[in-house]
Amino acid sequence: MIASERVHRTKVALLGAAIVVLFVGQYNEELAIESVEFATLGLLAGMMILVYLTQQSGVYDFIAIKAGQFSRGDPFRLVLMMAGTVAVLAGFLDNLTTILLVVPITFLLADTLDINPMPLILIEIMAANIGGAATLIGDPPNIMIGDAANLSFNDFLVNNLPGVTVILAVVTVALYFTFRSKLEVAEENRKYVMELDAAASIRDREELKRTLPVLIGTIVAFFLHQYIHIEPATVALTGAAVGLLVTKIPVEEALEKIEWTTLFFFMGLFVMVGALEVTGAIGKVAEGITSVTQGNRNAELVGIIWTSSLVGGIVDNIPLTAAMIPVVQEIKGGSVDNAYWWALSLGACFGGNLTLISAACNVAAAGMAEKAGQPIGFWTFLKIGFPVTLATTVLATAYILLRY
Repeated sequence: MIASERVHRTKVALLGAAIVVLFVGQYNEELAIESVEFATLGLLAGMMILVYLTQQSGVYDFIAIKAGQFSRGDPFRLVLMMAGTVAVLAGFLDNLTTILLVVPITFLLADTLDINPMPLILIEIMAANIGGAATLIGDPPNIMIGDAANLSFNDFLVNNLPGVTVILAVVTVALYFTFRSKLEVAEENRKYVMELDAAASIRDREELKRTLPVLIGTIVAFFLHQYIHIEPATVALTGAAVGLLVTKIPVEEALEKIEWTTLFFFMGLFVMVGALEVTGAIGKVAEGITSVTQGNRNAELVGIIWTSSLVGGIVDNIPLTAAMIPVVQEIKGGSVDNAYWWALSLGACFGGNLTLISAACNVAAAGMAEKAGQPIGFWTFLKIGFPVTLATTVLATAYILLRY
């Protein structure tokens, strides 16, 4: 139904949630509520509020103009800069927060250069999901794997970062050539951007002085959240609360800017995936690896990568990772061979690029794009996401087999 695009995806998700609660015998309302990832919803809501509050000062216009001037209006340089920035931020903030911060800037940047924003946003989504695989905190599956296998932040950097860097470079260049015709910047627009006074885009300096420190403090807290033992959702909601306290923007206006359709879509999706977990559907798919690979180590590594990528890309990589962790532990036995964990990590994170609903940052970007009058269709995303997922999974397989 979502793929057909005949009915809004939020309506479909809520209807699907109602159906599984009503008709799946062992799945009741209490379990449905438990399956909702309120931390994700809190992170989304908090950042939506904070981004809106800071946006009113014109600070994002300033950043967009500076980005355009730094790239000198050259599309290739612009793509490399945006993809690289998103990947780095995704690794150290997380990919969802990064997309919430970068997409508004991208719309302004595209408007300044008079180009279609969709190619840039699609490239940024792909870069966020790839870059998030590089660190412990970049993507929820890595956090779950790190906790289960007692792996540190540095373990992820040493083992995942080299592969992620190479794969990101390959994908970014390939996507640039895919979208090159849509990213052409007219010479007069390049001159126009270079002549712009970025400082003049700040519309309200007093509001900037009130809200920018809150945004910067929130971003710093994201970087430090694992050390200060505060979850990202709490950081985002605290930043939003402080922002609402110091701004002159009415609280009713700020709350109206929350993309409620996106939040309710997530709720419905979480409830449906929760039903798959409770009925054991995801677990049975994961357990099938052990019967197919028959104890061959390389076959097991390949099976883990491709199952976590393709299945996680369909049902969401978070519950898939939860189901795969005990399977990997059983396959490993008492071995200290951590290659299995890196295979699961890369597969689950890269599978987030498969469809529009495979990862939280995809859905968030789609919600912002729809609100800006530039909707990203399910099939439009799939045409890019499917080949990117196949290519990155192939490259990840080669990386795992060659290195380990």
